[in-house]
Amino acid sequence: MNRIALIEDHARLAELVRLSLANSGIETDVFHQMSTAWQALQSIDYGVVVIDRGLPDGDGLQLVRQLRAAGRATPCLMLTARDALSDRVGGLESGADDYLTKPFPMEELTARVRALLRRPAVVQELAPALGDLRIDPPQACMHCADRAAPLSPAELQIMLCLVRKAGSTVRRASLEAAAWGMSAVVTPNALDVALHRLRRKLAALGSRLEIINIRGQGYALQQPVLAR
Repeated sequence: MNRIALIEDHARLAELVRLSLANSGIETDVFHQMSTAWQALQSIDYGVVVIDRGLPDGDGLQLVRQLRAAGRATPCLMLTARDALSDRVGGLESGADDYLTKPFPMEELTARVRALLRRPAVVQELAPALGDLRIDPPQACMHCADRAAPLSPAELQIMLCLVRKAGSTVRRASLEAAAWGMSAVVTPNALDVALHRLRRKLAALGSRLEIINIRGQGYALQQPVLAR
């Protein structure tokens, strides 16, 4: 997908990178701290993650290690002012896919991001599953037994978010961010329409799971509790 995450605490540089990538048709969600980025990364499948090493709440390599420990194969491009060979080697050995030293031409950053977006994904994460349902991100569909239902890009991101956060309630804003991006402007009922379609697809598959609206809190994917 042509949607990436940029974790960079220098606001002016982050905006320049965002604009440069936008000119190439690449949508960018910008974060200034690892903590807020990590929350989004748990819900959203980005095509590439661009991470600055020197962040207010730690070394960006820590975030790469967290992604890899979680089994996520998302390509990561490290940005750094450190140009020592040992720093570059350490970054790559920690799971980063590419390394770019500051200052850099925007054209080079854009080219490297586009190259990572074209790279065939190495699937390290097992197909996300919950109950009788399995999500297949590469094929953009979900399966129940021998049945399959195609998913739009927004529907796929919503289902991935709900499955990965099984056992907890997902806020409406989190689902909207997962489906359309952190800065996207969506109509008030866009999520309701997507959830309606997903509920119909789950029913057509014969899945025992339902998307439950927990009033005042958000949504959860779970098997309904039958009244005794």
